[in-house]
Amino acid sequence: MHSNSAKRRRLALVIPVVALVSAILASPAMSEVEVRFVRIDGFPSPGTPAELNKVGIIQIGSPKARHVLVLNPGTSASASYFVPLGETIVERLPEWQVWAVERRENLLEDHSVLDEAKSGQATGQELFDYYLGWLTNPSITTHFQLIPDADVGFAREWGMRVEIEDLDRVVKEAKKKGRDVVVGGHSLGGSITTAYATWDFKGKPGARKVRGLVFIDGGSSPVALTPQEALDALLALQSGTPWLSFGGIVAPFAGLFNATGSMGVFLDPDAPSIGQAWPLLPANLKPPIPVTNIAQYGYALDTETSPPSLIAAQAHLGHLAASGDPRGWDQAGEITPILRYAQMFSGRGLASLDGTAWYHPQRLTLDSRAVAAGNANPAQSILDVRAVHGHDLPPRLKIYAFGAALGGQRVLDAARILAEQSNIPQENLVLVDRHETYSHNDPNSAFPNNEFIDNLVPFLESAVRRR
Repeated sequence: MHSNSAKRRRLALVIPVVALVSAILASPAMSEVEVRFVRIDGFPSPGTPAELNKVGIIQIGSPKARHVLVLNPGTSASASYFVPLGETIVERLPEWQVWAVERRENLLEDHSVLDEAKSGQATGQELFDYYLGWLTNPSITTHFQLIPDADVGFAREWGMRVEIEDLDRVVKEAKKKGRDVVVGGHSLGGSITTAYATWDFKGKPGARKVRGLVFIDGGSSPVALTPQEALDALLALQSGTPWLSFGGIVAPFAGLFNATGSMGVFLDPDAPSIGQAWPLLPANLKPPIPVTNIAQYGYALDTETSPPSLIAAQAHLGHLAASGDPRGWDQAGEITPILRYAQMFSGRGLASLDGTAWYHPQRLTLDSRAVAAGNANPAQSILDVRAVHGHDLPPRLKIYAFGAALGGQRVLDAARILAEQSNIPQENLVLVDRHETYSHNDPNSAFPNNEFIDNLVPFLESAVRRR
């Protein structure tokens, strides 16, 4: 990493501990749920600048709550993604808080103009021009700066070891004052949840620190990658970018597309789409007729019109309106309101936070393939993965798995295998498969009717019930 001041400033985006103004739900009414954000010291990863060895937490609900659900985002997702879900949960369970983990890679994101747009100090066009428009308009001279891979080579070490050590610090914080903790995650966050539960902490599994596990369309297969696959992937990583491409879109552009698109839903929902007119927006994201900003966002992410490569970003949002010039958006009875979805990803009302990870470490995704339901395997020693306690989780542990379009039955099977390995009784499991009706993201975004939440609430109550 070069040490000149300009590059240092670009990386030193650590945000002081702040109290966040209200997290706004998709409904017109302001939520009365308390939402705040803190950063705590994380794992000192070798080679990483000290200011980036941090882990953030969005804390949703009353600080006096006696129980905490800690949620881990999936691939290329961030803590803000869980805020509407968290608010809904704590409204139904006032004795609970929901803590959403904000991983360290998000400290690299430049939220300067996104924050201005959130506070009404930048227009939708100014927002778009700063992050994307400059690529085709050379007259825009003040704009987002791409981070050269050479400046962040240390991020090639941000794998499962770093993630679990950071998560453990969050769990320890949550357990203060004798609070009960349940850990869960969506998509890749499910693999992280399995890794934490089976991780070796001085000879004991992480599951001993928690009351239950929640898997939201994600988990860990019992089959690990081979040692040769691990070595080959590590070698390729050392000579390539630290960052994962999401749906074929290289970093940080999936984040930039989502941040500007979701915020445009609130800034100018009915104006002609800025993104549709931009020549570099991928053709498979553009509707065939002129649309509004809100319709462009919905078209790109709805299950029926979004490209297959973006299945991990999709929800049941609706379709283009039947008339209008430009065309607007019609929810058409679908289960996820588009305003709620845009809230999740824009982080509207939350300073310097949004729901997409602009830079997702390839190493974290690679290491997840060695978790293998907590079974020791040769690839683990190569990748420094310590998820080895898959057969000695506490029998009292409660497990809830919800399968949707991406994971489906495999998510339930993975949860069942995890339980069987440790002789966790069947009555401790809640397994729900809705892969035919729920997209990958609908469990977190469907509202007001949501089968994931309807099953989660009694599960959480049972997880902390004293016998």
